[in-house]
Amino acid sequence: MPELVFFSGTMDCGKSTLALQIEHNRSARGLQGMIFTRDDRAGQGKLSSRLGLVTDAVEVVDGQDLYTYLVDHLSQGGRADYVIADEAQFLAEEQIDQLARVVDDLGIDVYAFGITTDFRSKLFPGSQRLVELADRVEVLQVEALCWCGARATHNARTVGGVMVVEGAQVVVGDVNQADTVGYEVLCRRHHRRRMTSASARAGALSPDVLPVSPY
Repeated sequence: MPELVFFSGTMDCGKSTLALQIEHNRSARGLQGMIFTRDDRAGQGKLSSRLGLVTDAVEVVDGQDLYTYLVDHLSQGGRADYVIADEAQFLAEEQIDQLARVVDDLGIDVYAFGITTDFRSKLFPGSQRLVELADRVEVLQVEALCWCGARATHNARTVGGVMVVEGAQVVVGDVNQADTVGYEVLCRRHHRRRMTSASARAGALSPDVLPVSPY
């Protein structure tokens, strides 16, 4: 039976890498897929991983009907044996409903990949809808690590290396960009304390830290 599967996790846990692996495995068996993405770090119409792998994709825009897009593609003689939707957290709730309809009405497997919560620890609407509708939710087992070495469970937004907890839900950036908008994964404890790797280093270098005597 076709399924809607949601692969979720924090940043740096290999979501896009797995999406590219699924695409590779199926295309190697002669299958053809439709890849949707939105706001990928590599630019419009791209699905990329931090490992440097990249492939072409359909850039989703506001108000686009993904079910109709796929039906039009098939009606014009195109083929789609499966659908991959990367950065699915950025999709609108109705677009997630359309992906579910692709599974139910067209009998096509849909594999969605996305971050569950934003930098404020609030659910993205697209991710919430996926949790509500997916046949399966798979939490990726490649654990991202906080700067302290603990398992990273939260995504943090930084501006100039300083963690922020207010602002628009979607601002495109990348990890470890200290001079502009960036993102970092943290454990819950350090997310609550707003302590990023940059602030931890600054704290360690603070003159208020007591010197360690060799005696």
